[in-house]
Amino acid sequence: MALSVSVGSASLSVGDTFAVLTGTGTPIQQTLVLELRLPRTLTGFATGGLLAVAGALMQVLLRNPLADPYVLGLSGGAAVGALLAMMAGVAGAVVSGSAFAGALLATFLVFGLAHGTGSWTPSRLLLTGVVVAAGWGALIALILAMSPARQLPGMLYWLMGDLSPAANPVPGLILLTLVCLLVFPLGRSLNVLARGPMQAAALGVSVRPLEWTIYILASLLTATAVTMAGSVGFVGLVVPHMLRLVLGNDQRLILPACAMAGGSLLVLADTLARVVIAPEQLPVGVITALLGVPTFLYLLYRSR
Repeated sequence: MALSVSVGSASLSVGDTFAVLTGTGTPIQQTLVLELRLPRTLTGFATGGLLAVAGALMQVLLRNPLADPYVLGLSGGAAVGALLAMMAGVAGAVVSGSAFAGALLATFLVFGLAHGTGSWTPSRLLLTGVVVAAGWGALIALILAMSPARQLPGMLYWLMGDLSPAANPVPGLILLTLVCLLVFPLGRSLNVLARGPMQAAALGVSVRPLEWTIYILASLLTATAVTMAGSVGFVGLVVPHMLRLVLGNDQRLILPACAMAGGSLLVLADTLARVVIAPEQLPVGVITALLGVPTFLYLLYRSR
């Protein structure tokens, strides 16, 4: 985060950044750090943490390391809801509510269709997620075709994942903290659920309420992240998998670590997006996709 605040088209030294954060520094440095870079960095940290925790929760629920808000179409559903609100000319809480409704609808579609009359399987889940995500992509294209020309550039850049309009990161940080505090007492139940619903029920876990809690939390986290930064992919896939290689499968460690590592990864990706072709900026979703696609293919190869 310190690197992200200091590096950019106009770089600052560590001393200059520290001076601004302690209340000194020139007016230009204060504007650059406090009004532009620090809100963007905190928004990126909150967004990455939200997506990583959502991915970890869905992987526990589905017992599948390939589950991810982006791959399963939740990000697409949230994006459709948010774009519809934008096209209607509203902003603020209405956009967030629409994104949440879209993510929740996408959750029900993917999980319901993949479950069918039997149980979830990795191949059925992936196929359903790909098809539903393609459907959301078609709706997004339709919305863009019907939108006024003046709104198109902002919508397109937002769809690729954009942290440049970051304004107030506090709601995302508060939600991330509250969710981590909420799921920590559920760590034992999540560990048991990861081994299967029948084993969890035999050990006294209320499986259905816990699954509904995960459904709603994953949708809320995804919707908030999409509202803050657009459609950023693969953070929820890469981070939980990498952490499991290091920390094991204890959700009491994995979930808080996902919040920290996911936020750090997206901040680093955004820093790269700002400096690769500075002073021009790349969408942060491009960087995360370049990291996530090879990882997804590797995981898919291993799961054969």
